Amino acid sequence: MIVGLPKEVKKQEYRVALTPAGCEMLAKQGCQVVVQRGAGEGSGFADQEYEAAGAQLAETAQEVWSTAELIVKVKEPLPEEFDYFRPNQILFTYLHLAAAPNLARALMERQVAALAYETIQSPGGGLPLLTPMSEVAGRMSVQEGAKYLEAFQGGRGVLLGGVPGVPPAEVIIIGGGIVGTNAAKMALGLGAEVVVLEKNGDRMRYLDDVFQGRLRTLTSNPYNIANAVRRADLLIGAVLVPGARAPRIVTEEMVRTMKKGAVIVDVAVDQGGSIETIDRATTHENPIYEKHGVIHYAVANMPGAVPRTSTLALTNVTIDYVLQLSAKGFQGAVQHNPMLALGVNAYRGAITHPQVAEAVGASYTKLESLW
Repeated sequence: MIVGLPKEVKKQEYRVALTPAGCEMLAKQGCQVVVQRGAGEGSGFADQEYEAAGAQLAETAQEVWSTAELIVKVKEPLPEEFDYFRPNQILFTYLHLAAAPNLARALMERQVAALAYETIQSPGGGLPLLTPMSEVAGRMSVQEGAKYLEAFQGGRGVLLGGVPGVPPAEVIIIGGGIVGTNAAKMALGLGAEVVVLEKNGDRMRYLDDVFQGRLRTLTSNPYNIANAVRRADLLIGAVLVPGARAPRIVTEEMVRTMKKGAVIVDVAVDQGGSIETIDRATTHENPIYEKHGVIHYAVANMPGAVPRTSTLALTNVTIDYVLQLSAKGFQGAVQHNPMLALGVNAYRGAITHPQVAEAVGASYTKLESLW
């Protein structure tokens, strides 16, 4: 199989979907790997390293897309890439279709076999290809939140950990999954007072046990959320429903009650955002905006700010699936691996993931009916 690696086109996205090590593994499997020049530079991988690993370099994205049977990316294709789509071409990347109905339509119209990293699911409900980026984003949410709490950034002028005689900042985290847990680690490490709101009782017991009572947990309901949001110096949205649009947990009225100069970081912005006042995604170049006196950080590709770490973490978990797709083909790999089958969002002009179908207003078609 010919595997293509185009350069990411999303603004300030420096990650890459294959490392030279991954290219070497594919080449040893008998694949031809076509890499667009400069694709790995943002993550510190030079073109010469890909060539040494057995890849062929292409000058343009069009050359990669037109040649490859399997395209591997990091971020969802943007409109300028839609014309590259071909029937039965395999696309393997983060898609986040719930927040991108135009992309869903393009994949259907061009009959692309599209697999999303974020909906591949283990039997226990884990999201193995989303987890490493959730870990990065969770940790970054506190790092970025602490920065924008500084007065010259427009924030309250509060140090997360306080100092002796001065209380620490209060960090409210909505959602106790991978993002929330990693955000809590960072916030506690900096000395903040941390509250996690979570609706799953077993998860709250887990967090209480792991953090040995150093954070507080609250059942996530509108009453508790409203009271917690009012107290927050830093509010972190860490809610995810696989494949679906993020539910709006924090209302605009709640945001109005927040302290002037408080900061919101919504990690769910790439799935539409879990906070009502997050009405648009931002970029690393212009990451924040102010609404109701509160700083809103809404960057949709947070891990792109630390591309070396993020690329290595991501490709560590994606490469096995890329090898399966390239060795067995789309149908063979998907039928062999039920986890991979859950990653299929679009195939032969149909939406094959129920939550995605509901989110984009399309009919849901069972994948098995399309063989």
